[in-house]
Amino acid sequence: MNNEVRKTPLYALHEELGGKMVPFAGYAMPIQYRAGIVQEHLHTREAVGMFDVSHMGQLVVRGSDAASALEKLLPIDVQGLAINQQCYAVMTSETGGILDDLIITRWAENEFFLVVNAATAAADIAHLQQHLRGCDIRVLGQQALLAVQGPMAGELIGELAPATRALTFMHGARVELFGEDCYVTRSGYTGEDGFEISVAASAVERVARNLLNDGRVQMIGLGARDTLRLEAGLCLYGNDMDRDTTPVEASLLWSIAKSRRADGAKAGGFLGADVVLGQIAEGVARKRVGFSVQGKIPVRAGADLIDEAGNVVGKVTSGGYGPTLGAAVGMAYVDRGYEKIGTSLQALVRGRSIPIVVAKTPFVPQRYYRG
Repeated sequence: MNNEVRKTPLYALHEELGGKMVPFAGYAMPIQYRAGIVQEHLHTREAVGMFDVSHMGQLVVRGSDAASALEKLLPIDVQGLAINQQCYAVMTSETGGILDDLIITRWAENEFFLVVNAATAAADIAHLQQHLRGCDIRVLGQQALLAVQGPMAGELIGELAPATRALTFMHGARVELFGEDCYVTRSGYTGEDGFEISVAASAVERVARNLLNDGRVQMIGLGARDTLRLEAGLCLYGNDMDRDTTPVEASLLWSIAKSRRADGAKAGGFLGADVVLGQIAEGVARKRVGFSVQGKIPVRAGADLIDEAGNVVGKVTSGGYGPTLGAAVGMAYVDRGYEKIGTSLQALVRGRSIPIVVAKTPFVPQRYYRG
């Protein structure tokens, strides 16, 4: 087994900025900088936070039947995507479990750009190679990825590349930033308006330093990235979903295109469809929910949830303090019958019972730019 910890092209910059480096998904990544997680989180909600997400996998799938082939692995309408349009998707297994969640973008009629999780990238590639016979699958190993997120991101990137002003949420374009060729998409995982910038690894430090020269921009670490996505009610692969979790259990029904559901024009046809469509029809024994904590003690992943009778009825998968909210929130899987918003439960934290209430997500309003 190769236990070598890899470095992104921005490793030296992270250290220069005082980044506290930790191992994450096989890479040395900054958990925070000198300002700290709370300040970094609030800065992203108020101005522009920049994240190094170069550890994530960037792939291109190309082939004359690539769209229909991808629909066998992704329960979305791949064929219906317009050029430069994106879609969030879960990649399902034969048993309906989630192998990974990803963003797919149509680059051309027969060419698709995929961004996958770092920890699952190798398995994803093997899975694609196994099932997409006849397609060319290329790993963009020399590309880096930046995420620029926050309410001032549109203004900032629009000043640098005016063509991006026309982009709405989940659409992309090829533009130049500081003289470098970039593929920019209006997307992200913080709940804020923002962009993801795919740029050559050899050029990413130049782009990042130029962006940091703008007073609106601050580098943000993994710690704040996690609190931001938690407040936005967004799942983290490996915590809130995995290969033993189906999209229905994960409350990701919205990620199954209507055309792929039982009464749709292209019903089923993806791995695990019989399981997933059966669960849509009949319901599931457990489900992901959001919750708010009554009090100030954060409830972390792994905590059991109990009902009034002391029965264990759920387990927390993500939890912590939400700086924007000024309160502790989380996500958990609960047994059927306990998923209704407003349901009161207790979380077991170091021998103490902490009151929680099942709550609607996202915890903070999403501010995606939809035009």
